Formats: sequence, C-alpha cells, structure tokens
Amino acid sequence: MSIKKKIPLIFFLLVLFILLANNTFHYFWSKSQLLEYNEREISVITNEVSFQVEKTREGSLYVENILGRDLRIASLAIKQSLPPTFQEITNVQLKKLAKEVRVSHITLLAKTPGDIIGVRSSDPEEINMSTKGWGYWYEAYQQLLALKPVNVGKGLTLPHYWSGPIEIASSNPDHIDKWGYYFDGTTNYIINPYFRDNEVLEFEERFGPGKIIEAYTKEQGILEISVFNPKNFGKKSEVVHLNGNSYIRISARPIWYGSYRYRNIETDTSYIKKAVNTKKVQSYNDTLNKKNVLKTFVPVFPKSGQPFVIGLVYNYGLIQDELRHELFMHILLSLAIMLIVFVVSLIFSRSITQPISYIVEHVNEIAQGNFGRHLLLKRKDELGLLTENVNAMSTDLHQYVEDLQHSKALIEYQANHDPLTGVLNRRFLQEKLSSILNQAVENREAVSVLFIDMDRFKQVNDSYGHTKGDELLKVIAIRINNSLDSERSLIIRQGGDEFIILLRNHDQDETKAVAEKLIETLKSPYTIEGNEFYLGASIGISRYPEQTRNMETLISYADMAMYNAKKNGGNKAIFYSEKSMHSDVDRPRLEAHLRRAIEHKKIDVFYQPKMKVDTEVVFGVEALIRWTDEEFGNVSPAIFIPIAEETGFIQPLWELVMEKACEQVSKWNQSRSHPLSVSVNFSARQFLEPELMLQTVKKILIDKNLPPQNFEIEITESILLNNSAEIVQSLQTLQDQGISISIDDFGTGYSSLSYLKDLPINTLKIDKSFIQNINEDLKNTEIPEAIISLARGLHLDVIAEGVEKEHQKEFLLSKNCVLMQGYLFSKALSSSDFEQFLSNYEGQKNPPDFRHTEKGSS
Repeated sequence: MSIKKKIPLIFFLLVLFILLANNTFHYFWSKSQLLEYNEREISVITNEVSFQVEKTREGSLYVENILGRDLRIASLAIKQSLPPTFQEITNVQLKKLAKEVRVSHITLLAKTPGDIIGVRSSDPEEINMSTKGWGYWYEAYQQLLALKPVNVGKGLTLPHYWSGPIEIASSNPDHIDKWGYYFDGTTNYIINPYFRDNEVLEFEERFGPGKIIEAYTKEQGILEISVFNPKNFGKKSEVVHLNGNSYIRISARPIWYGSYRYRNIETDTSYIKKAVNTKKVQSYNDTLNKKNVLKTFVPVFPKSGQPFVIGLVYNYGLIQDELRHELFMHILLSLAIMLIVFVVSLIFSRSITQPISYIVEHVNEIAQGNFGRHLLLKRKDELGLLTENVNAMSTDLHQYVEDLQHSKALIEYQANHDPLTGVLNRRFLQEKLSSILNQAVENREAVSVLFIDMDRFKQVNDSYGHTKGDELLKVIAIRINNSLDSERSLIIRQGGDEFIILLRNHDQDETKAVAEKLIETLKSPYTIEGNEFYLGASIGISRYPEQTRNMETLISYADMAMYNAKKNGGNKAIFYSEKSMHSDVDRPRLEAHLRRAIEHKKIDVFYQPKMKVDTEVVFGVEALIRWTDEEFGNVSPAIFIPIAEETGFIQPLWELVMEKACEQVSKWNQSRSHPLSVSVNFSARQFLEPELMLQTVKKILIDKNLPPQNFEIEITESILLNNSAEIVQSLQTLQDQGISISIDDFGTGYSSLSYLKDLPINTLKIDKSFIQNINEDLKNTEIPEAIISLARGLHLDVIAEGVEKEHQKEFLLSKNCVLMQGYLFSKALSSSDFEQFLSNYEGQKNPPDFRHTEKGSS
C-alpha cells in the first residue's frame, strides 16, 4: 500500500479508536488508553530514530565505499605525479599535489626494519608515525606490500588497493579521517591519500538521526533521546594509546547519537543490558534533575551491524494533565474530528507525497553533479523551505565550483608576484630560474641577468617615509616594465629597491642597449604627491652560459657587478668580469694586500646580536668578517673570500676569525651571569682536512678559555651534499665535545632533507630571503612556517635571520619561533659598539638604534 493511501487510513483508524475509547470507558480506562497512546508515540519515535540510525549506518557504508573508490582514483593520479622512490619526494610537493587531486592530505608509508612508518606527508603529524600497533590495519599494509589482496574483513578491497573504515586519526585525535592505501610494486612506498572531517562526516551531518532527534526533543513532554552503544555503555572507556595520543574509537563510544543529561548510569546500564538480553522494551519511573520522568529503553537489532538501544526520557508529570485535557476534548469533538481528519488526511497526504517526489528527483540530479537548476514549488510550509534550501544548495555548489577555480588561480598569482609592485617575486625566481636556463640550453640561447639597485632611494625612504617610498617603487616597476620587450624578458623584485631582469635571447650588445635604456628611463624625475625626486640606477650584468652555468653564481655575479657600478659613482651598467670584480687596479696587488692583512691580523670581526625575543635576552652573537684596506677601502666579503679560497689563504683567515671571536666573547662572559655563545661560519675547505680542523678548534677554545658549550659552528647545506663518512664523523666529534651545529641559510639548498635525521645537527637557521618576503598581510609565510614545524618535529632549535620588520617578528612569535637576528634589533657591530649595545639594552632595555642597513653585510 502506498504512503498516499496509508496516511489517511492511519489517521482515520487512530482517531476512530481514540474517540471510541474516550466515549465508551470511564476516566481510568481513558487514562489507560492515553498511556497506551503515549507508549505508541514513544514507539513511533523510537522506530523513526532506529530507522534513521540504520539508514545512516547503511548510507555511511555506501558513502564510505564511494569515498574509498574516490581515494583509489586519487591514488592512481598521485602515482602518475610522483617518482617511484619516496627519497625523491618532499612534503611540500605532497601538500601541493593534495590540493590538485582534491584530497585533504597525502601520506607515503614505507617499510622499515620491524615497522611500517609515514616517511613523507602533507600532514606534519603523520611524518615518522609508527603503525606497528594498529592491529588489522598493520596486517592490511603487510598484505599490500606482499602484493596480496587484503582480507582483514573490514573496509573496501580492490586490486592493489584497500580502504580502511572511517575512524579517528591516531596521529591527531582531533580529526576523523577516511583513508585509502595503494601499492602495485612499482614504488618503494604505499600511497595513502585521505579525506578529513567535513569531507568524511558530511553525509551523517546532513542525513543522520541528529536532526530528527533534535526535532522530537523540542516537542512537549519529550525531554531527551539517546542512542546507546550497549557494548560499551557503563563500562570503563576503551582508551586507545597510539603514537603518543589517547582517544576513544568511534565504534567504542558509549553514546552514538543524542545527549545524556538525565544521568543515572548504574540503573540505566542494568536496564540497557536487560533490554538487549530480553529483546524487549524496558522502562522505569524516577526523579532525575528535579523532574518526575519516565525512562524507556528500546532495543534495536539491525540485519547487519552491532545492536543498539534507544533511550527516551518523558516528562511523566505532564501525562495526567494531558489525559484530562484529551478526555474532555475528545468527547466534544468526536464526530467533527472524525470527518475533518479523514478529509484533511486525504488532502495532506497528496500535498506531501507529490512535492517530496519532485524534490527527491532534483536532489538526485544534484548528487550526480548537475548544479544550477532550480525547483519551482510555491509553498510556504516546511516543504517550501526545503525547496528553497535545495535551490540554495544547488546555487551554492555551482558558485563553489566556480570560486574554487578562481581561488586556485588567485593563490597561484599571489604566490609568484610581489604584492606591492605586481611584478614577479623572488619565490618565482628561485623556482623557475632553473627551468628558464634549461630552456635556454635547449634553444641554444644566451640569458642575461640584470641586477638593478636604485641610487639614493634610501635617502628618499628615510626622509619622506615608507608610504612615499612604496609609491615610488610602484612607479619604478612600471617604468622598468614599459622599457622591456615582454616576450623576451622577465622582471623580478628581489626586495627593497632591488630588481632583477632576465633577458632571453639577447646578445651582449642588445643587453647593453637595454641596460642603458633602463638607466635613462629610471633617472628621469619622479613626482609623488607634489614632491619631485631624482634617483639613479646601478646595474650589474652577468651572462649565461659564458660566465657560469650555476644559477646561484649567476645571480651573485650580477649582484657583484652592481656593487662595482655603485662603487664607481652609480647610474651606470657594468658587466661582470673577474678583473673588474676583484680589483679596480690589479688583482695580484689585492691578493698581496689580503696576505699582509692576515699576517698582521688587520682583519676585523663584527658581531650581530642573536635575540631570544620572548624574554628580551641577548643570548649570543654571530661573528662576521670585515676588511678595510688603506688602498682599496672597504672590501666586500663577496670579493675577498673567494680570493682567499683560490689562493689558499682561507685556512689562516678562518683561524684568525676564530681566535678573535672566541677571545672577545670569552672576555665579555667573564662579567656576565648569563654567558654569550658565539657562532662562526665554517666553509667546505675546513672539512677537507677534518683532523686538522678538529685539532685547531679544540686548541683555540682551550687557549681562549671559551667552553665548547658557548661555541657554535654554522655550515651551509652545500657542505652536506657530500655526505661522506669523514664529514659525519667530524660533526659528531664536535657535537660530542659540546659544540652546537647549525645549518645556515636553510631552505635555499638542493640537498635531500634526509640529513636532518641522519647527521648531528642542533639548529636550523631560516634563510633571510624567506623572512624578508613576509609582507604586512602575512602572506608568503608558508615556507618559514613549514621549516619551523619541521624543526619542532625533529626536536631541533630554529632561528630566523634577516628580521627587519615588526610584523615579521610578530609572525615568528605567533609560531613559537623566539630566536631571531636582523636589522630590527641591530646590524653587525664592532666590539666597542656591541659593548655599548649590551650596556644600553640590558641596563635600560632601550638600546641605541644600530639597525641602519649596511650593504653587503648580514
């Protein structure tokens, strides 16, 4: 029989029975009938709730299978996008790929001796996560790795694939996940994409019993509805302890749906157990929360799955009032109600079933991805509201898909463009320069790099403020852009008033013409808000592949040539050359002067403070080398350090810096309650003779009376590219003596991240380029945040260099990165200036302003 016929028939028979009972029997019989009616009402509610619970569980299983198959499709796409070994894959790459295939996260699992662990993941909580204690999940992983079909009896099994059931994430119990696992033997890892939270629980939130339970509890008399798990209710919670987390599995929760405010755990436990054992409804009357209530427990035994018990709390004090009212009303309205109910039920039945069928048809279309079409149903009741909501959902889903595409394009644009000038940024240069040079090699084209620094911009910025300075930079960027051939050139803002231009397929004469045109364009007067400014431009030029095939060196050469142009009066363009960079007069003379400076110890050491910002403590210094020659003046480290390496002066130069820095810091610490530490940069040359290096370090520390705990060496990632046994042993020996090891300029190298866990390392130093790229809107924070999380996960200290702005400091503090250095606090200082800085800072907490920039220092 159809619902259309059932509704009027049920209404008619129910009303007829009530009316006959009320008119035939006296008050107490009426009471008995009304109590029976109340029981039927409870039965209807529990039947509806149990129906919703069963359908939710069936629907959840259906949705789980859909999600599982979607995850398999995502796994195949991930496999095509990744190399076959996890050692070639980065977590950042997985994070980006997760967005592309539209999953919440991707984890790669690999077999290790005695375990299967997460080796790469876009979710930091999953990295190095052990799975050995996961029961049948671990068994499933072993079967996948053995290329056998998974037969653990749970989840979804497909060829080379298994999808586990929806469960709380053991790596982070704040989340509920749906996982997929794929392994076909072509990779050394299991591909594990998964959905999280709303993407997993959306079905239950929309169609689960929660809404109907909430609706019934709003009715008069029904105080509370609960769906109990008889297996776990009243027992000690089954807390799972995995990967340092504690939580209760979904299946082990004592209450599946609803609330439990009218608590009577001991009594309820016995009634729930009795209801399950007898398979009969159980109830009792008691006073709870100062109310006379009737508690009813209805056992439900679904065809599949675990049985459950529905508990209903009814306000028993309302029954007497309701009985009297119903008896009186039924006597008066018997005949009229009979007729009205029958007629209205016919109309009501038809008015409900027709629009419901119409709405269901449209919802099915939405489920198939056909968004945008609207229902035409003019009603002002719940079905009309439901129609409006379905239409709104269809519109929102359509708009969501469009917004998602737009947001993706916008994020990609913001990631690669400078927010102030709109030109490409340093991140784009770092990521794309390699592909640009590779393309030039394929096309047999030359590439010119122009490094531009604006002359006199700092004076304008200091005199008129950063607002006018920013406006001036926008105009500069526009002039540069208008002067270039857009098809064969790229403009990048390096930072501050520095720009880099890449010219493709330009010979040396064409490059020179472009540079001269830029100089003429940029020296024309600027008018900002009625103020007229005159600037110039110093341009350094390097050429690929004539001068170098190394990307970093190419930029460095252009930078050095730019400084040479500035040194020679500015407002000119100079090509990089060995002679012009190393000496304006004669490189042999420069080498001779450097040799004498080392012999006579005329090399200076400057000290840049390292700050622990949360406690406002100067905890250490970085020793930086400086050389001022009587003839050549201030010689940049970028010029004389390469000369020292080429001529063999680097060893005595390094020893001289070590001796001066250790001696000075040891003197300072004699009068300090909290001693300073000093960090010295070590080059790859020191590790060519590890025994000599270890002996020298030990001797200097003893001679200068500086404890090893107050000494730190800084090495770059490039040293770790040659991960030889000698280097590992040398670093381990230094660390065993109490010396700290720091990775300088971290994030700019190209070596594998595996050395972070294999080598003895204490600290990661975030490269200043990542910090200075953070703007006031806190954009471009992804890389610093990732490095901080990585260091914290590996139990390493992390320090940020190049902190120049207050908002950069506040961002780092918000991420619990409290160790910093940079111009916001102080530039590198001579020993006397540093003593004054310490005296003022620690005595008055009001240090002098040592933050003015100095070109070529860090």
